[in-house]
Amino acid sequence: MFKELLESYKETSKREGRKFFVHIYVCFKWILFSIVIGLVLGLISSGFAYALSYVTDLRLENGWLIYLLPVAGLLIVFLYEKLGSEVSRGTNTVIACINSDDKMHFIMTPLIFVSSIISHMFGASVGREGAALQMGASMGHTISKLLKLNENDEKMLIMTGMSAAFAALFGTPLAAAIFAMEVISVGVMYYAALVPCLVSALTAYNLAKFLGVKYATYTLGPIPDFTPFTVSMTGLLGLLFAMLSILICVVFALTERGFGRFLKNPYIRVLVSGGLIILAYLIIGNQDFNGLGTSVILSALSGKVIWYAFLIKLILTAVSLAGGYKGGEIVPTLFMGATFGCLVGGIIGMPPSFCAALGMVAVFCGVTNSPISSIIIAIELFGGQGLWFFCLAIALSYMLSGYFGIYKSQLIVYSKYRSVYVHKTAKR
Repeated sequence: MFKELLESYKETSKREGRKFFVHIYVCFKWILFSIVIGLVLGLISSGFAYALSYVTDLRLENGWLIYLLPVAGLLIVFLYEKLGSEVSRGTNTVIACINSDDKMHFIMTPLIFVSSIISHMFGASVGREGAALQMGASMGHTISKLLKLNENDEKMLIMTGMSAAFAALFGTPLAAAIFAMEVISVGVMYYAALVPCLVSALTAYNLAKFLGVKYATYTLGPIPDFTPFTVSMTGLLGLLFAMLSILICVVFALTERGFGRFLKNPYIRVLVSGGLIILAYLIIGNQDFNGLGTSVILSALSGKVIWYAFLIKLILTAVSLAGGYKGGEIVPTLFMGATFGCLVGGIIGMPPSFCAALGMVAVFCGVTNSPISSIIIAIELFGGQGLWFFCLAIALSYMLSGYFGIYKSQLIVYSKYRSVYVHKTAKR
């Protein structure tokens, strides 16, 4: 009996020992792949960041460039019509590729790079992180094909690329790693991708910093004491941020459908979109709402905001994206969250600057359905101060925003309200 147990133990030990070495090999393989992807996308994203900074400064120094926005739009539509109509859905293409059998193409990287630069140079109201996700996913897919990886490993490499590009452009490597794993399917985290996503994000971020990429510095205003009043007001803010998140998703979707229905020709669509943005510029009298709008975000974080800022940005971003301009939705979402939070904070008796910070991350969570990433963004951007307030606002925004989302290919796998499997796509 004892001899049989000993033999069984030896056999089990050998088997587990072999498995352990296999796990070491797999881990080493993914670390190596991730470093390569991090280096490649760190270089590409750094070049993208420098190009965006250059064309933004060029536009602000030469205000007349905005009048060429419709012409720039025609060029973007032409490029996508001739080279990549199958990737015109942007970040939704990326998410659909992971969630289904949709294919991705290398052409997405140069197309989104060039079209985003053109959009920013001439004043479209778009972001940049959407472009980063698309470039990262496309390069991850391309490298997986070169390495002849299987379908499951290919999806892992796509998420790895998303993390790297997002980290290099936004400067939040931990949030970038988690976001790529979390945004694909609500209620399910792709934990197998944790090591590659983290390694690639850290590699790309540190390479971008080494190459001199500068990131916006966000200063947190006065943090209120944790009292019944401030907690209840934060709860109210969480509700309002959820409502704003739903409004953003609905306006984006309705504008896209309206443009598609009444302006079926993409060339006419982008001309109308560009014309409307120029008209808004003439009415407003400045370019605060064109491009990224970082200066307005910083102003909101200092407690100063125009009451209608979030509405103008919402409309202009919806018109820009529906018209065919490229860039992304994430920075405009941060803009809307910051300006709305600053506005409401002053009304309800909370520090406006602190509420602007809450709005940035809570609205980001509401539109992307990514609560863990949002909490980590709050830590990386604001140093973890006032974290209880951030977590409360984010949790409520996540729950109360329902099944809405800016990415229509995103899967809602598990309910936000009870422990049940629902498996539906995000509403827009």
